[in-house]
Amino acid sequence: MGFKCVRFEIEGPVAKVIINRPDKLNALSINTVIELHEAFSRIKKDNDIRVVIFSGEGGKAFAAGADIGELLLQDMVGGKDFSTRGHELCNLIENLGKPVLAVIDGFALGGGCELAMAATIRIVTENSKLGQPEINLGTIPGYGGTQRLARLLPRGIAMELLLTGRIIDAEEALRLGLVNMVIKKDNLQKEVDDFVKLLLNKPPFALKACMEAVNHGVEVSFENGCKIETNLFAMTCGTEDMKEGMRAFLEKRKPVFKGK
Repeated sequence: MGFKCVRFEIEGPVAKVIINRPDKLNALSINTVIELHEAFSRIKKDNDIRVVIFSGEGGKAFAAGADIGELLLQDMVGGKDFSTRGHELCNLIENLGKPVLAVIDGFALGGGCELAMAATIRIVTENSKLGQPEINLGTIPGYGGTQRLARLLPRGIAMELLLTGRIIDAEEALRLGLVNMVIKKDNLQKEVDDFVKLLLNKPPFALKACMEAVNHGVEVSFENGCKIETNLFAMTCGTEDMKEGMRAFLEKRKPVFKGK
């Protein structure tokens, strides 16, 4: 399919997904969500892609929320479909099997914050603002915000943000643990590039296994989470990359991982 609301670029092992509605602060229309799902579906199937940079065009917003004009037209049936599409997209991003870096420069509100929470790592500029202000519109988050926010933050803090719709700045988001790092805007590209290079030097299967252990383990008991970890650890022991990593350590050299 051709993309109108999203820019999708592949540069070697790195895919770039950019929400491209800067005149609307990258608001998430239904078509935008459909196109994002298509882009991430392609990434999941492409074994040559190892890291994803997920951002918004324009320098003012990652995504400032849902397209309110479209949302206003929804009845209960349409609202359920609207929410279901968002959940499917966020679940796809969260379980992509490849690190997804949400690079936020400006607003990440409502659905935008929910997409960012589904990403593996969140990198924000110092002028960014995040939050779930849906309560102020008479509704609640519909893309998994009530669930992911309460898993990323202490339950009481998540509840306060959800019930008040309070928008927080980058420094508070970092202090609470909602984002991983705050970067000066002028340094953003370099910092993101450096982080991507760091991930590209790691063994792909072990990265995938680690993300799977966390994502699936936190949803079950500690005992069952440890069983998931054991099975994934055992699988890494059958890879060439694990043998290479161990030999490189013993030989005091840098490992050369091949994704096998």
